[in-house]
Amino acid sequence: MFDQVNIHEAKTTLSKLIERVEQGEEIVIARNGKPVARLVAEKPPARPRRTGWGSWRGRVDMTHFDEGDEEIARLFGMYADEE
Repeated sequence: MFDQVNIHEAKTTLSKLIERVEQGEEIVIARNGKPVARLVAEKPPARPRRTGWGSWRGRVDMTHFDEGDEEIARLFGMYADEE
């Protein structure tokens, strides 16, 4: 549900209109009876992303992390038999 006010009324009663919007109302601002803007409550910010230890839990496939990569091991000289 919304209420419509003209620009002059909106300018003179802005703080009261904002209080009404905070209570859940929607206000339409009109010029000469024609709607030109809508005053609505701001949505709360999204929950911040989790960072730190465990923030990637469930997002990364950990099944292959214990397997060695022969090419990487060779590049780091981990194979003594190869030169």
